Amino acid sequence: MIRKLSILDRSRTRQGHPAPQALRDTVELARTAEELGYHRFWVSEHHSVPGVAGSAPTVLAAAVAAATHRIRVGTGGVMLPNHQPMVVAEQFGVLEALFPGRIDMGLGRSVGFTGGIRRALGRDTGDADRFEEQLAELLGWLDGTQRAHPEVHAHPAEGLRIPTYVLATGEGARIAARAGLPLVVGDLRSRDRVSGIVETYREEFRPSAAVTEPYVVVSGTVAIAATEEEARRILVPEAWALAHSRTRGNFPPLRPAEEIEALEMTPKERELYEGALAGHIHGTQEQVAAQLSEVAEGTGADELLVTTSTYDRTALLDSYARLARITGL
Repeated sequence: MIRKLSILDRSRTRQGHPAPQALRDTVELARTAEELGYHRFWVSEHHSVPGVAGSAPTVLAAAVAAATHRIRVGTGGVMLPNHQPMVVAEQFGVLEALFPGRIDMGLGRSVGFTGGIRRALGRDTGDADRFEEQLAELLGWLDGTQRAHPEVHAHPAEGLRIPTYVLATGEGARIAARAGLPLVVGDLRSRDRVSGIVETYREEFRPSAAVTEPYVVVSGTVAIAATEEEARRILVPEAWALAHSRTRGNFPPLRPAEEIEALEMTPKERELYEGALAGHIHGTQEQVAAQLSEVAEGTGADELLVTTSTYDRTALLDSYARLARITGL
């Protein structure tokens, strides 16, 4: 069993609830996660997505850290190609200065997913190819070794120790290995693929001043309820949002499961919907415990980062509480 548990919340919006409520829900979930004994609470970065309110992760992380006391707080992640590395360093320096010893810097290599978003951000698809270079520059701002901009310093970040994580698949895992940084990899619906990525990361890992041994965080959806059917219904709103996005071009707010189950779907929508439901870790506490043991054995992961989203907040909180119980938090 993976004993270290964390949460990544994407501040998903819900039908009938405005986006600001999603952000407040994220902060409240972080308080609950701390009470339950979770190790970290991370927030994400998405731009121009109707179903996701979290567009400024460092701002939201500050609100989460201010509302909690012990749990580690960070980003899963800041999409580094969207930003200047110095600005990212400064933002995390402020967070670490305000909440010393609790801040994590999780970084991803994605750029805006449409041409319009990329133009609004002043970026293009080629910026993702510069991730390794940007990562090295960012780390240089933190430890004071950057030389590209003489006599420029990222205050108050310079000299602070801010744990850095790379969210990655494929080549990104190799970048994490070469940099000697922890790896965050998902999703667990493709466990053989995840295991292969983890194996490559461990084989190519080079110790760094920050991290001497490989550290692996596996990420995915986990839903637990009194019955397997109830757990499956937790997955329904997100599965429909994904099917909707792939057939209609936008990612909508989450709808109640009972509304979705009553929909008349086209054959294509039904195929995508059922596919989006498949493969997630879900079921009763006993069933999920068995599945998590398989994940632990197959990946050797040090930590599990849970990313579950659903319309029913009561069911979501109950699921997280059940997960905490079965893993002994």
